[in-house]
Amino acid sequence: MRIEQVNSTPREKRVAAHSHIKGLGLRDDGSAEPIMAGFVGQENAREASGVVVELIKSKKMAGRALLFTGAPGTGKTAIALAISQELGPKVPFRPIVGSEVYSSEIKKTEVLMENFRRAIGLRIKETKEVYEGEVTELTPEETENPLGGYGKTISHVIIGLKTVKGTKQLKLDPSIYESIQKEKVTVGDVIYVEANTGAVKRVGRSDAYATEFDLEAEEYVPLPKGDVHKKKEVIQDVTLHDLDTANAKPQGGQDIMSMMGQLLKPKKTEITDKLRQEINKVVNKYIDQGIAELVPGVLFIDEVHMLDIECFTYLNRALESPLAPVVIFATNRGMCTIRGTEDVLSPHGIPVDLLDRLLIIRTLPYTIDEIKVIVKIRARTESLAVDEDAIDVIAQSGVDSSVRYALQLLTPASILAGINDHTSITKEDVNEATELFFDSKRSAKIITEHESQFIV
Repeated sequence: MRIEQVNSTPREKRVAAHSHIKGLGLRDDGSAEPIMAGFVGQENAREASGVVVELIKSKKMAGRALLFTGAPGTGKTAIALAISQELGPKVPFRPIVGSEVYSSEIKKTEVLMENFRRAIGLRIKETKEVYEGEVTELTPEETENPLGGYGKTISHVIIGLKTVKGTKQLKLDPSIYESIQKEKVTVGDVIYVEANTGAVKRVGRSDAYATEFDLEAEEYVPLPKGDVHKKKEVIQDVTLHDLDTANAKPQGGQDIMSMMGQLLKPKKTEITDKLRQEINKVVNKYIDQGIAELVPGVLFIDEVHMLDIECFTYLNRALESPLAPVVIFATNRGMCTIRGTEDVLSPHGIPVDLLDRLLIIRTLPYTIDEIKVIVKIRARTESLAVDEDAIDVIAQSGVDSSVRYALQLLTPASILAGINDHTSITKEDVNEATELFFDSKRSAKIITEHESQFIV
């Protein structure tokens, strides 16, 4: 009899615009490596971002803001994403675009405040009383159904738990037995039951059964040490927005009127300022008692020139709040009119009073040699083989038009290479792709040359 292991199909990760970015690519002394972590060039901007990362980690950056300025395709969004990767998975990172604030259901300032709260984390440390051990016995005790009929109901469940130090037999409520069934607990599993809530968590199969050929066991864990009844520290990560929404939901009963009221509620509801202030009081109390720790995250607002004068005045106030995240703006505009005003010109479309609060980092256009390296990294990420002379042509198109257009040529060129029976992308494939797909400059030139044929 042959037994074959069936492996689950691996998840294919979609290649996105910044899939190749793995971090800021800095040395231990904080200086930028010319080519590292998917980044090429932009040494000054990356080094400045490294300083910002250190400030965020040491919690000395809260309430301050950063602005990335530079031409389109110079890596502003990539650096912001790299900052989030340097901070690690536990620090909240909330990316939005300036135009996201405009909604017919909810105020602009409310959208901004919601995203501010999403970018502030709270690490809560709780010491819980738990019963932990290996299940030695699991016996549900039945009784006659009090409502009559033929069926029987479970009155309680007897469970035996064993640790290195000893054993205990517990009599549990039938509602806890439902949790045990949901977790698919059997004799020989290591579990823990919270004393206050009755929540049951299956940790894994006891390693005493590791020698048996159990096809169902996915993980073997050692027998817990200490007593069955003990105190355990549990760490939970939430954002302030999670707390807002949890407390904003109506705590209605199970009657038909309260259920109808919940169904008829609009999808988006504004969370009142009063509720947020109450939550802030509780959060500050927890921080003072040492129960919780504040984790200021990052709110990244791309295309910041899309915000209007109302949003900018609100941001001025919000940045001064004691509970504020690190805010990173990005824009590719020069001198332009501030949205919401008729004739107020300002650098990057941001009012001067807000610009005074910002640390500004500039990104510079890439050279042809840097574009060549970016194309190679991108081709490796997309698993494409490219000839050296094809890379030269793509890099030149990046200089003539933009880096984005150059990188977008790779995939159509690879399809054309397949049609032309080429093992790798050749110069001819790239030239064919450029003839099929126009860049913005060539498209604009055609429009000006044939202006009479277009509707004005």
